[in-house]
Amino acid sequence: MTQYMIAFNDGDMVIPAEDLPDVGRAASAVVREAREAGVWVFGAGLEHHDVVSVVATDGTVTDGPYPESKEHLGGLVVVDVPAREEALEWAAKFAAACRCAQEVFELLPDPTA
Repeated sequence: MTQYMIAFNDGDMVIPAEDLPDVGRAASAVVREAREAGVWVFGAGLEHHDVVSVVATDGTVTDGPYPESKEHLGGLVVVDVPAREEALEWAAKFAAACRCAQEVFELLPDPTA
């Protein structure tokens, strides 16, 4: 099995406030489905990008993301599935539920495992 991160950019999820409860219910349904299928590893929405801290290699801390960055991660899910095609299927389910495009990344295996 391989783990994949399914993520969306903060600015991609533009939903009218009155639709947020429906989106929340739809996303929760996909999460339940992933748990029941045994592929769920982890998932979370991320705090708004204004409260991000960037730590440089010399230890310097700067509040806020890099100013030149136009995209910021808004949330992510990690699934453990046998093939990339299945990860893409889960991404499609999350895209429909969240009403925004999802990016799929294969996670590198843990070298200590």
